[in-house]
Amino acid sequence: MEELLVFGGSGSRRLTAAICRHLGVEPGDGEVIRFSDGNLFVKANQNVRGRHVYIVQSTVFPANDNFMELLFWIDAFKRASAASVTVLMPYFSYGKADKKDEPRVSIRARVCAQAIEAAGAARVVTMDLHAPQIQGFFTLPVDDLYALPLLAEAIGTGEGLVVVSPDVGFAKQARKYAKRLGAPLAIADKERVDHSEAARVIDLIGDVQGRDAVIVDDFTITAGTLAEVAECLIDRGARSVRAAVTHGVFTGKSMERLDDSPISRLYVTDTVENQPVKLSAKVETVSVAPLFAEAIGRIHRRESISVLFQ
Repeated sequence: MEELLVFGGSGSRRLTAAICRHLGVEPGDGEVIRFSDGNLFVKANQNVRGRHVYIVQSTVFPANDNFMELLFWIDAFKRASAASVTVLMPYFSYGKADKKDEPRVSIRARVCAQAIEAAGAARVVTMDLHAPQIQGFFTLPVDDLYALPLLAEAIGTGEGLVVVSPDVGFAKQARKYAKRLGAPLAIADKERVDHSEAARVIDLIGDVQGRDAVIVDDFTITAGTLAEVAECLIDRGARSVRAAVTHGVFTGKSMERLDDSPISRLYVTDTVENQPVKLSAKVETVSVAPLFAEAIGRIHRRESISVLFQ
């Protein structure tokens, strides 16, 4: 079978390099130029005619630039006669905008899905979509990988462990963590009243007295919810608090909040790598490169990748 061609966009260069090391190939030769007026220019510096191309790009920091760059990469490969273009989007920033929950708003995740299809992508591979039903916004195949096995391994098992969901919405996925770790589940009851990225914990369901708590979630931006839930857990008698989050979308004073919180360790994956803040010593990064490399290999060999959906 022909050699893989894996290119990395500006949002995922380090992750692309790690994926390629696992695959035993060199990253594709491409370039991105940002002009003074804000326009982007992308170019593949090698022949892709008749080849199956894989482009890795998380759409964040900056979200809009990286999303537009992704579309330009897809178009460039298709216009260069690539046989197919598979998009690996480790973090889909607009995945949070999956519904019309107030009048006169856009369902931005659907708009982005349609744009990716219109640009010419044949398949999308992503990780821990905020809402799994986003796969239905596409008519092309979408594979949603899970960081749970990797993060669960980093957390480890032990007596007295309790898994905590930061809200009711994540309880189903948190229960999978609890089952994997052989631990009970507790759920924080949280409310969000506006678009300020702030939420308030109003209750805690479950027993955490004398236990080592692990808060699990799909992403964090300000670390505000994690810190508030952690304070609540300590108030309810938890012995210690850690957290595990797939996408570390850290902004503003997130690291200060983390450092001031009772959280002793925060595990995140490397789906987001261009954070505008210096990461706290409490943050431990778990690489998802082996999982994405395995997905690419299986897709390229035309093998099932359902074994990876765990």
